[in-house]
Amino acid sequence: MLQRLREDIRCVMERDPAARNAFDVITTYPGFHALVLHRCAGLLWRWRLRWLARVLGLINRWLTGIEIHPGARIGRRFFIDHGMGVVIGETADVGDDVTLYHGVTLGGTSWQSGKRHPTLGNDVVIGAGAKLLGPIRVGSGARVGSNAVVLKDVPEGATMVGIPARQAGEIKQERSRREKVAQRIGFDAYGTTEMPDPVAQAVDAMLDHIHVTDRRIEELCCAVKELGGDVEQTCVPDLKVGTRESGAGEYEDKRD
Repeated sequence: MLQRLREDIRCVMERDPAARNAFDVITTYPGFHALVLHRCAGLLWRWRLRWLARVLGLINRWLTGIEIHPGARIGRRFFIDHGMGVVIGETADVGDDVTLYHGVTLGGTSWQSGKRHPTLGNDVVIGAGAKLLGPIRVGSGARVGSNAVVLKDVPEGATMVGIPARQAGEIKQERSRREKVAQRIGFDAYGTTEMPDPVAQAVDAMLDHIHVTDRRIEELCCAVKELGGDVEQTCVPDLKVGTRESGAGEYEDKRD
């Protein structure tokens, strides 16, 4: 028990430059207090003193602003930075060397009994305000960006961002493809964002539809040629927004 406490204090000092010494951690860090109280509540839970465990968990929430169900399993060197608003559900499993920031939720999406909360591997970092929902698995070394909403399994070492969360590399490729389609049709995306903006989502859906339609037309033309058909070579015009002296916009066709 003392060894675990030393590990918990040491990990706080390693991950938070504001922690000056062990006395600071023991007396002023709510994340440390919440972890100690949870370990006591978890012990009562395993002894089947469920009501006492829930009462201690409630006291823990009153004192620290952090809600950890006594049934949740927490690994070694677990660090909650700031902590206010953190919620960890009953069937959540947290590995070793995991870091959570304030406002993180490890929640469920079902009222059915059984496994319904996330499982985190080792060395996972969850940014402030992120929500991980359902019996998903987050691989070791993964990172989840602030305010992300994760609904699917996360591969090891991946970085997840956005709503719903996707891997950062996939989002970058997707954005690049959409920008190319928008440039080809003469459209200028005015405000790309990862937040759930209905207008931005509608524009993204239209750009994706145009991209898929163009690809299918190209495949159809290739198939017609292979069957001996004659397909006219037509260059798709590029549209460029110009400006008249009067200030009105015009479209100029650029044909090869």
